[in-house]
Amino acid sequence: MPLLILQHDEAEHAGRLGDILSDLGHRLEVRELFGGDAVPGDLDGIDGVISLGGAYNAFRDAEDAASGEQEPSWLQPEKDLLRAAHEAEVPVLGICLGAQLLAVALGGEVGPLEAEHAPEVGFQKVTSTFFGSTDPLLVGLPWASHPFHLHGQQVTKAPPGGTPIPLQGSRACKVQAFRSGLTSYGIQYHFEWTRKMMVDVLDANQAELTEAGVDLAAVKASFDDHYPLSRHLGDRLCQNLAKLLFPIDKRLPPVGVSVENFRA
Repeated sequence: MPLLILQHDEAEHAGRLGDILSDLGHRLEVRELFGGDAVPGDLDGIDGVISLGGAYNAFRDAEDAASGEQEPSWLQPEKDLLRAAHEAEVPVLGICLGAQLLAVALGGEVGPLEAEHAPEVGFQKVTSTFFGSTDPLLVGLPWASHPFHLHGQQVTKAPPGGTPIPLQGSRACKVQAFRSGLTSYGIQYHFEWTRKMMVDVLDANQAELTEAGVDLAAVKASFDDHYPLSRHLGDRLCQNLAKLLFPIDKRLPPVGVSVENFRA
């Protein structure tokens, strides 16, 4: 059975995570919500759920409401599906917007970044807490690293059922990674993006980011210093997720084994 990928924006696909999952034998079912695909109404035939990033807000503030922009039709159905998957102990991963949707769906809270830190863009320092340093999915990652960020909102309160404090945080965003239960994880930064994806999304949002005070030239100039290690660590996290959160050996029938003829 496939892993369900919920994609909210054409440019923000599964990137390296999708490549690594496919290379390890996973089947992926991508729902392009931005193109009109529907969120499944149930979990039949789904072995895991991955909710990706996007330009929407999980939390609609007064500015969103005043803009007159309609809430996406998929927003509430997706939160309902994420909650159902969590309750059924189907593995769930939320990235950026997906992490915020997962947090809200499970009883956490989301809001805008503090003004002096908004938006958080580029390769910013993230550090692990004690709980992050001992979590299996983050094994092999250093205590401090510089993954890529592009967000103006944050999880202000992680959902219940996880560790007492988040797994990772940054100066601008205290909840960079969280866990709820044993099989639901949210990660705010983009470990899955390739360099091309980063440049494409920056270019697509150039006007808004420039207006917000982001020096896009400086962000792009930092790629040579930070991208190689960020990509290396991102691939390591993708491998951990593919093997530990979505272990394919637990989803496939045994090969070459006859249960009827087995004798203890």
